[in-house]
Amino acid sequence: MPPPSDTVKVAIQWPGAFPKLMEIDQKKPLSAIIKEVSDGWSIIENHEDLALQYGEGSGFYITEKNRNEIKNGAILRLTSSPTHTAHKLHERVQSSSMDVKLEALKDLARFSRDITFAQEFINLDGIYLLTQMVESGTEKYQKLQKIMKPCFGEMLSYTLTAFVELMDHGIVSWDTFSVAFIKKIASFVNKSGMDISILQRSLAILESMVLNSHDLYQKVAQEISIGQLIPHLQGTDQEIQTYAIAVINALFLKAPDAMRQVCIYGDTQSNIAMSGELGDQDQRYFVYWYFCVCINHIEQFLIDLTF
Repeated sequence: MPPPSDTVKVAIQWPGAFPKLMEIDQKKPLSAIIKEVSDGWSIIENHEDLALQYGEGSGFYITEKNRNEIKNGAILRLTSSPTHTAHKLHERVQSSSMDVKLEALKDLARFSRDITFAQEFINLDGIYLLTQMVESGTEKYQKLQKIMKPCFGEMLSYTLTAFVELMDHGIVSWDTFSVAFIKKIASFVNKSGMDISILQRSLAILESMVLNSHDLYQKVAQEISIGQLIPHLQGTDQEIQTYAIAVINALFLKAPDAMRQVCIYGDTQSNIAMSGELGDQDQRYFVYWYFCVCINHIEQFLIDLTF
C-alpha cells in the first residue's frame, strides 16, 4: 500500500552513525522533525543549530519553502544549520592560516550555490568581506606570490567563484561596488598569463556589472576596452572566448553612441574572423546574436540620418 501523499520515506545520515530510515510527515514542522531525529541519535548539539540537506545531488538545505520537493527514497543529511555554517565560514575565511583560509573558501564556493545559505552569509556582510579580500588580499600577498603562487591562485579563484554564486541569487544590488573593486577585477582580465578560472570569473563579473548597472557600465568602460578583450578571442580556450564575447556584447549594448557601436562592430568582426573557427555552440550563438544586434543598430542609425 503506497504511503499517504503527505508522507515521504527517506534515509537520513549523520557522521559516525548508521543511516535512519524513516517516514517524514510533511504536515509536521521541520523543526520538530529535526529535533526527533537528533534526539534519536542522542546528539548533544542544540537542535536549533541543525538542519537537513540533500545528501546527494545539489546538497541544498531543506526549508519549509522547498520541503515539498523531497521525493520518496531521497537521502538526506543532518548537518549544521545555514546560520551556523555561515558564521563558521565567515570566521574561517579570515583565518591567518593559508590552509584554513583555502579550505574555507572552497566550502564557501560550494555552499554559496544554495540561496538558503547565501542569504545567511550575505546577512553577515559576506559580500563586502569578499570584495575587501579581493581588493586588499591580492596586495597583501603580492610579495609572497612567487613562493605560494598555486595557493594564491586557488584562493583568488574560489573567492571570485563564491562572489559570483552569491551575486547570482539577486539578493544584493550590483550598484554597491567600489571603483577599487572594479579596477581589481579589470586588472585580472587585462593581465596576460592569468589563471583560466580567475579569468573566467572576472569576465563573468564584468558582464554582470555592465548589464545590471548603468553607473557600473561607465566605470567598467573606463577600465577595460573592446581592444583589451580582443586577445581573449584570439586564444585557444573556447570558454574564455565565450566569456569575452559576452562582455563585448554587454559593452556594445550599453554603449550610448551609435557611431561608436558601428566602429566596435567592424573592429570586433575582423578580429573574430581572424581568431579561427568557433566550434562551441554557445560561441556561435553569441557571435550570431552580436552581429544581429550590430546590424539593427546600424539600420536604426541610417534611419535616423534619413529623417
